[in-house]
Parts: sequence; structure tokens; C-alpha cells
Amino acid sequence: MTPSKRISAITGQGSDGWEVFYRSRAMIAKGIDVVELTIGEHDIRTDPQILDAMHAAALAGATGYSLVRGHPKLRETIAARIQSQSGVATGPEHVLITPGGQAALFAAHMAACDPEDIAVHIDPYYATYPTTIRAAGAHPFAIQTQAQNEFCPTYNDLNQAPQGARSLLVNSPNNPTGTVYGPDTIDDICRFVTDRDMWLISDEVYDTQVWQGSHITPRNSPHMAERTMVVGSLSKSHAMTGSRLGWVVAPVDVIEKINDLVTTTTFGVAEFIQLAGLFALGLGPEFENQIAAPFRRRREIALKILQDFPDITTVPPSGAMYLMVDLRKTGLSGEAFANRLLEDHHIAVMPGESFGRAAAGHIRVALTIDDARFAEAFRTLCAYAQGIVDG
Repeated sequence: MTPSKRISAITGQGSDGWEVFYRSRAMIAKGIDVVELTIGEHDIRTDPQILDAMHAAALAGATGYSLVRGHPKLRETIAARIQSQSGVATGPEHVLITPGGQAALFAAHMAACDPEDIAVHIDPYYATYPTTIRAAGAHPFAIQTQAQNEFCPTYNDLNQAPQGARSLLVNSPNNPTGTVYGPDTIDDICRFVTDRDMWLISDEVYDTQVWQGSHITPRNSPHMAERTMVVGSLSKSHAMTGSRLGWVVAPVDVIEKINDLVTTTTFGVAEFIQLAGLFALGLGPEFENQIAAPFRRRREIALKILQDFPDITTVPPSGAMYLMVDLRKTGLSGEAFANRLLEDHHIAVMPGESFGRAAAGHIRVALTIDDARFAEAFRTLCAYAQGIVDG
């Protein structure tokens, strides 16, 4: 017997982009000391006071089935947070809780797309975007952006999408590039989806990590709330990656249909985790700034180191916890460089090719280890690359 065509086609019969990461983990399992600058995982763990709240909620009995669309108080709190950020009237009826942002992305595409529809996304992209779209039964179509335009899509870029495309997925602050979309880019995105009568799915899980400019949600543009689904999560903002607590914000009728979907899939999120998330949100912006601060520091460390290596460049990230390093002057692909770096220096990074064609010849460096170790590893990486350029 063979698995279904649907599940067999999720990766598009190609690479899932994680081979270097898998190789680094295999080396670590053998006892080799590898500096991991791969995945977006905080070097700190979830704050003990959040874990205490989770523990207390579980001991108090919040271990049974939860309401499928989420705990009412948590949905109310998220709605108030979204309304405060966007200025758009938002109530708990617009919010559905999911087991992490990834589940929210899948649910949003299931809500937006019918089987065989075309779902557009921006390149470079988070590695699961095309696979999520395929899992929802749609066909991914990537819009390539350019480093010289800070990887921001223009209206003309977007207009390359096929007629009849059903949805557009955007991500700002962006993984993997760190780009934060400004007002002109947001205007182009909103004008495009309106002209084409498309759904907009806005992945905003990095909205608390902005180093330059400000986060703008397209949902607050005129007439956009009715065609926009926002994906959020506590993974990045509160260092709760393993708790798997995310949400979708969407029009009420869409939330009703997503509720039908999650009733037949995840059937809700553990209530003790939701109550811990409610506690975490109550810690306020100061706590969120503390969680984000190390990535701002390491961004500055990296940019200072790069000044010593003229042939190794980057588009300075305006947000998120990554740095996209341009290594095209080495003559190597991102994948080839990442494998050589892992072999020769036991430093693991993600190849740019894992994130699409626009990132070819780049690597993504996660700013996710302590400052001193990060500085040492990043300088070694840059010197290694510069040595290849110099021959």
C-alpha cells in the first residue's frame, strides 16, 4: 500500500529545506559540539512565572477538553490586543485559538482556498509556507523579491501572480530576511489583493521584534478587515515555542467555518496552556521587550563584525531574530557554503535556498545563542567566507 497523493505531494516531491539542520542534529547526537544558528528558538526558555501559572492551572483542574475555539477570556484578551495595535474593532468572535502559528497558517489556507486553487506567497519565505499550502490542497505560487529592494514586494512584483489566484500570504517582520514592510509596501499589498479580489493572510508572529520602523498590519487599511486573516502566536513574543499557542483573527463568518475545521482536527488547545498564555499576555509590553532585547543586541553585534569583511554583506534586518547574509561573491550556493561551514567549523546555519529562489547564494543566521558565543561564531563564519572570496 502507498500513502495518498495528497500527503505524498506536501513537499512537492523535492527537498523540505531542512537537510543541513538534520545533519547538524545528527552530529550533536554523536557528541560533536556544534554551534547552532539554524532554527528560530530562543536561547532562554519559557519564563518560570509563566510555567508556574501553567502548573497551577493544571493542578486546579484545567486538564479536560477545552472549548474548541479557545478560552473566552484568552480570546477576549487577544481581541483587545489586536484592536489596540491595529485600531480596527475586534471582538472575541473574531478570534480562534490554535496549537501554534503553524496550525493557524494551515487553518487560514483551508478557509481561503478550495482544492486546486492557487495560493500566492512571497519569496524568500518561511520554509513551511509552500508545504502548508499543498497540505491544504492548493498550489503555491512564489513571488520573487529582490535584495536591492530589501526583499519587499512591489505591486508589479505581485502582479506576476496568475489570474484567479485565491490568496496572498505575507509575513512582516519577515522570516528569513528580517525585513519590516513599510507603508508603501503595505499599500501595494492591499491594492493588489483588492484589485484581484483575493484573501490576504498576514503572518505577524514577529510583531514584537521590530528594530527599525514600526510594525504595520494590513488589516487596518481601508476595507481590508473583511478580506484579511491575521496569524499570531506567543512563540516568539513570550519564548513559548513548545507550548504551541497561536491564533487566527478573521471575519466572524470565517471564524465559524474554521471552528468546524478544528473540531475535526486539533479539537482545541489544552486549557492549562491557554491559561498560561493569558497570564503571559498580562505581563505587558515591558516583558515582551525583555524577550526581544537579545536579538536587537546580536543584530548590532553582527552588523559591527560585518564592517571588517567587505565582500560579505547583508540587508540589515529591521526585525525578527535572523540575519540574511549574502555570500554570492564566494561563488558558492547557500547550501554548499552551509555544508562546508558545518564540516570545517561545526557551525550550523540555514541555506538561503531553503527559503526560495530569491535567497539563493545567501544563508540565514539565527541570532539565538548568547552574545559572546554568537560573536565568536559569526566572526568565524565571516572570516571563512571572506577567505573563500580571497582564494
